[in-house]
Amino acid sequence: MPDISLAMKLAEFRRIAANGLWKQNTSLVQILGLCPLLAVTTTLVNGVMLSLATILVMALSGAVISSLRNLIPHEIRIPVFILIVATLVTVVDLLFNARLHQLYLVLGIFIPLITTNCIVLARVEAFANKNPPLQSMFDGVFMGAGMLWTLALLGGLRELIGKGTLLSGIDMVIPGLDPIQVFPAEYPGFLLAMLPPGAFIVLGCLIAWKNWAEARVALRNMRVSPTAGSRHS
Repeated sequence: MPDISLAMKLAEFRRIAANGLWKQNTSLVQILGLCPLLAVTTTLVNGVMLSLATILVMALSGAVISSLRNLIPHEIRIPVFILIVATLVTVVDLLFNARLHQLYLVLGIFIPLITTNCIVLARVEAFANKNPPLQSMFDGVFMGAGMLWTLALLGGLRELIGKGTLLSGIDMVIPGLDPIQVFPAEYPGFLLAMLPPGAFIVLGCLIAWKNWAEARVALRNMRVSPTAGSRHS
């Protein structure tokens, strides 16, 4: 019996991880949080650091709200959720200001705006409000991780095409490190990639790539299934 229970829990955690990283990816499937997605991803470092801040807020808010869900009256749950998220965002905002001040100035208003990010509010309402604390924290981590790899890839592609570098601004996080000059120093850059239209174009390409990859896997499974069925018969 304990083995069955453990297997069920592991299967549940695997499902949560798969949903957050791929199946229900907040950026490529649910298309949530477009403001930071498009505005901050001018470099890989900016996208990763904002995603890490969001992961921290989502994990903690999921655990806290799940723990208190039976004590919060249903009629006022949304204002209470926002209050809890805003408190956690304020802590993260102060930490960035104290420890990563230069990056804090670059990210600007987008750290406080995590409070109203529909990704955070959607997960605490749809998942943390209905599930135990551990699963809710796990859901927050992997939903945020799905956002992290998407923003990292989007920011990296835009930075590479736009400036010919990777990890521009890494010295704001780890002093002494320099960005990687991928293209020659005389590379003129491609301004469109650094502007909002470029962000929409690259995001559209990533969504198309994900849909193509899923369609290819589905087609492969359809081809394999009849073969497997004939063998059994």
